[in-house]
Amino acid sequence: MPKLSTFILNFFSVFLKGQTYLNMLYLLLSFPLGLIYFIILITGFSVGIPLIIIWIGLIILAGMFALWIGFIIFERKMAIWLLKVEIAPINLQDNSGKTLWQKFKAQAGNPVTWKGLAFLMAKFPVGVINFCVLVSLLSLSLALFTVPLYYNQFKTVIDLSWSTTPMNLHIVNTLSEALLLSLVGFFTLLVSMHIFNGMALLNGKLARLMLGNNKALIHDLSAPSAESIDDPEPKS
Repeated sequence: MPKLSTFILNFFSVFLKGQTYLNMLYLLLSFPLGLIYFIILITGFSVGIPLIIIWIGLIILAGMFALWIGFIIFERKMAIWLLKVEIAPINLQDNSGKTLWQKFKAQAGNPVTWKGLAFLMAKFPVGVINFCVLVSLLSLSLALFTVPLYYNQFKTVIDLSWSTTPMNLHIVNTLSEALLLSLVGFFTLLVSMHIFNGMALLNGKLARLMLGNNKALIHDLSAPSAESIDDPEPKS
C-alpha cells in the first residue's frame, strides 16, 4: 500500500513540480537550437572546405571551430541548468597562458570536441522528435481539457473508431459529455507530462555522455587543485 500511495502521489503531483516545466522548456528549445546548429555547421563546412585552396577557407573553418566549441559549452550549460544533470568538465586542464596554437591543438585532441560535434549534428533530428511529441501531446490534452469552454460555440465531434463514416462520429452536445472529455484530457495531460520527463531524462543522459570528458572528472578527483575553464561553478 505505501508503494501504491507513493506511485499515485507522484503521478498526480507531476504538474506541481518545477522540474517538469524546465524539462518541457528544454524539449521545446531543442528544435530551434538544433535547426540553427545544423544550418550554421553545414553551411560553414560546405563553404570553408572547398575554399581551403585559396586560404580563405582556413579562416572560415577556424571561425567554425570556435563556434562549434561555443555551441558545445552552451549545450552543456543548458543541460546542467534545465535538466539538472551532472556533466563532467570539457577540458582536462586550464588552457590559460597557452598560445592560440597550443589551445587549438589541445582542443582538437579533446574527444569531447568530436563527440560534441556529433551531438550538435544529432540535435536537429532529435529536436524535431522532441518538438513534435511535445506539441502533439499538449495540443491533444489541452483540447480535451477545455472542451466545456467551447462545446456550445463550436461543433465538437469525437471519432469513436478512427473512421470517417458518419455513423462512428459522436457530437458532444451536453455538459456531462464535455466534462467527461475534460477529465480524459486532464489524465492525458498528466501522462503526457510524465512522457516529457522521460524524454528529458534520455536527453540528459545523451548530453552527459557526449558533452563531458570523463577523464577530466578522474583528473579532478586525483588533483583537486586543477581547475577547468568551462566549469567554474559548483555542479548542480
